[in-house]
Amino acid sequence: MACSSLLRPIILPVAFAVLVIASVAHGAVVEHTFNVGNLSISRLCQPEMIITAVNGQLPGPTINVTEGDTVVVHLVNQSPYNMTIHWHGVFQRGSQWADGPSMITQCPVGPSGNYTYRFNVTDQEGTLWWHAHISFLRATVYGAIVLNPRTAAPFPAKPDAEHVVLLGEWWNANVVDLERMAFLTGVPARNADAYTINGKPGDLYNCTAANQTEVFRVRRNETHLLRIINAALNTPLFVKVAGHGFTVVAVDASYTTPYATDVVVIAPGQTVDALMVADANATASPGGRFYMAATPYDSAVPSGPPFSQTTATAVVEYVGEADDDAVPPVLPARPDYNDTATAHRFWSNLTALVSVIIVLL
Repeated sequence: MACSSLLRPIILPVAFAVLVIASVAHGAVVEHTFNVGNLSISRLCQPEMIITAVNGQLPGPTINVTEGDTVVVHLVNQSPYNMTIHWHGVFQRGSQWADGPSMITQCPVGPSGNYTYRFNVTDQEGTLWWHAHISFLRATVYGAIVLNPRTAAPFPAKPDAEHVVLLGEWWNANVVDLERMAFLTGVPARNADAYTINGKPGDLYNCTAANQTEVFRVRRNETHLLRIINAALNTPLFVKVAGHGFTVVAVDASYTTPYATDVVVIAPGQTVDALMVADANATASPGGRFYMAATPYDSAVPSGPPFSQTTATAVVEYVGEADDDAVPPVLPARPDYNDTATAHRFWSNLTALVSVIIVLL
């Protein structure tokens, strides 16, 4: 039976609701074209390999919208694989067919095929993300969704600048082949060869090639909003920046009570919005450069961690103070992979932001 026949009974009953919702949608229309195809790329000083990517970039493009906008994405599949895109965390009120899980809400888009996603962003502000929803392809087909408030609000305070921090995993292999072999043998796919920050593994891997480390430039005493997204397939991650702290203000596009911490713990698929003030002690790094580090977390297991115990790094660089050649960046103290106490403390301090109304009788 054709995929379209299987899904038709699900889609038709909501057609009327779709028309009603479309008639009351408000805001601008934000339109993108996602050309999915082959990208030749090298990481970890390995020979160039072919990956699947959107618009020839890793990570893919950021979708920047305002609450109330309608998002239209034209998917053009120039890859050799079936493809769908999932908009991770978007409510999809009345637009279930646009959610993206293959064979659940839509048929996969075959090679040389195309499909248009259309949905409204309502009652959500903060950070979400999008990714492929077929096989391991989301290891390279992913990007950020930035949801801006429709009107200025007192919380959180408007930052001086903001940065998307996309955490991921990298394999020196074809990820589709890895998954197929896992199904054939019953043996889980091997660990990733590296973790990445915005698609780059950083300086702590055995590779000195150029363009392997992401750089975030800051100015002293400015407040920067870090939109942290864990796009890794399997691994929760600790995130720290040497000499800096964070104030968490949102998780998964929902505001939280501000929580001050020196470490962010983020599960696969999760997003965290954290404010970081560029107020590091200048004497701590005379070179004006500090490492951001992402390391794996999992609770203790008898056989040892089922993931790579390596560290991805990026560099936080102070404009006007940085000297690339003088002193190497400072590395933060990193939690042990099984530091459950730190993970529990972080997650247990995330509480919803609520308004307290006092009624005087």
